This record gives sequence, structure tokens and C-alpha cells, in this order.
Amino acid sequence: MAESRLASFRNRFFTLVIAGAALIAIAGCYGQPLSTREKGTLAGGAIGVGSGAIVGAAVGAPLAGAAIGGVVGAGTGMAIGNSLQNNENDERYAD
Repeated sequence: MAESRLASFRNRFFTLVIAGAALIAIAGCYGQPLSTREKGTLAGGAIGVGSGAIVGAAVGAPLAGAAIGGVVGAGTGMAIGNSLQNNENDERYAD
């Protein structure tokens, strides 16, 4: 009895998580095109997740590696994208 209730809870929880992720993904596609800063953050996060998962798999923790790599990659990508966007803005508004 307790196992079936736990399994039911898990199924509902995972369904809600997947639905929430889909909602966020769909909402993220709405609006203006991505700025240079946003593109850098997205690319850095994707590269970080991939490389973190590979390194994490080598030590037996691919999910932890992916999570850490994603955060570090997104932060680094945001910093680089921000710098590039600042340069673009300087060139655009230079008189």
C-alpha cells in the first residue's frame, strides 16, 4: 500500500516537473531575438553541461558534473557575452 502511494506520488511529481520544464521552454521562445549576452549564456551553459557530464561520468557522478558544469559554463558564457555586447553597444553609440 505504501509503495503504491509512493509510486503514485513519484509519477505525479515527475509529470509536474516535465510539464513545468516544457512551460518554461515554451515561454522562453516568446519575445525578441536573443541578445549577444543571452546567446553567450546559453552557449556557455550547453558546453558546460556537456563537458561536465563527460568529466562527471569519468569519476562516477555524471549528473553532478553536468549540474556544476552547467552553472560554471553559463556564468562564463554570460561574462563573455556581456563583454561582447558592451563592445557592440560602444561601437553602435560612438559619436
